[in-house]
Amino acid sequence: MARNEQLIRQHKILQILERRRYGIRLEDLRDSLVDELGLSSLHERSVRRDIEALQAAGFDIDTEESPQGKVWKLRHNDKGIHRLNVSATELIALSMGRDLMLPLAGTQFWHGIEGFWNKVREQLPAGVWELFERYRRTLLVSGVVPKSYEKHHGILKSLHRAIDEHRVVEIEYRSAGKPSSIRFICPYGIVVHQGSIYLLATLEPQSEDSSGPELRHWKLDRFVKANPLDRWFKPDSQIDLSQHVQRTIGIFSGESAQRYRIWLTPKATLWLQEDPWHSEQELESLEGGGAILSVPAHHPMEIIPRVMELGEEAEVLSPIECREMIRDVLADRLARYERPAEDPFPKD
Repeated sequence: MARNEQLIRQHKILQILERRRYGIRLEDLRDSLVDELGLSSLHERSVRRDIEALQAAGFDIDTEESPQGKVWKLRHNDKGIHRLNVSATELIALSMGRDLMLPLAGTQFWHGIEGFWNKVREQLPAGVWELFERYRRTLLVSGVVPKSYEKHHGILKSLHRAIDEHRVVEIEYRSAGKPSSIRFICPYGIVVHQGSIYLLATLEPQSEDSSGPELRHWKLDRFVKANPLDRWFKPDSQIDLSQHVQRTIGIFSGESAQRYRIWLTPKATLWLQEDPWHSEQELESLEGGGAILSVPAHHPMEIIPRVMELGEEAEVLSPIECREMIRDVLADRLARYERPAEDPFPKD
């Protein structure tokens, strides 16, 4: 039998035992494994060997008599893994969550989860830790690009203090392609988007360039400094950070999102069903298997790169401004590729 199948089965045994406070008979445990893992058959001897392996790893699994007969129970004593009252499946979830937080390396969030993770490790028996290590080699987290915010640690702490105390913050901010400038902002919250940290803040109402309480997104990478001032602001009760973040497809800000309609081939339709762009996207089915995608976005650049990635499998139908932008981008690329390539660093 494949080693991975045994690990998955043992993990499922722990899940079942955690749910069954008063224990479960061996034959019922076997039936639950067959049902939940979709197995065609499973012998009770295999289940018994899996339990013995878990016991050898340090899990306190024991038997006792009940009106239904002998049952197997996972006891929660004060040793090892259960000192923090953390279940086996919760530990696996914690280790995966730690992987997902890699983009926050260097921040207090990362230091916090690392500190807690190290405390958990110290309390695990060697056999239990070995089991987790084996299982995690079969359950991986992909698509997370390591990125460190170590040099922004002080700035992030200052911003969090300002958010908590509703302080106005003087920042030096360097926008893409522009020199740094001084701004005065009212910070509301932090959002992590595609591996980067953004501050959600409005411009201070007294600022000359302020146009009202519109939330803007400020990328932490572009902060040169942040200095909380002895000035306070009253948070706008109409601002809902959760709703603000969920109503658009990317990280662009704006007063209201606009609906974009995009024609999709059957292949692209399947991709958008498997990996949606937005929780509020709508797919209107067409004859032949294609669809019309309707999706909200604040800015055309939230849509254009995604459509360009789909190539001939997608076409923006509206708004017309987005179609024109894509046409101009394609014309520029065609002209660029029609002329000979000029390598600024030619090889000898």
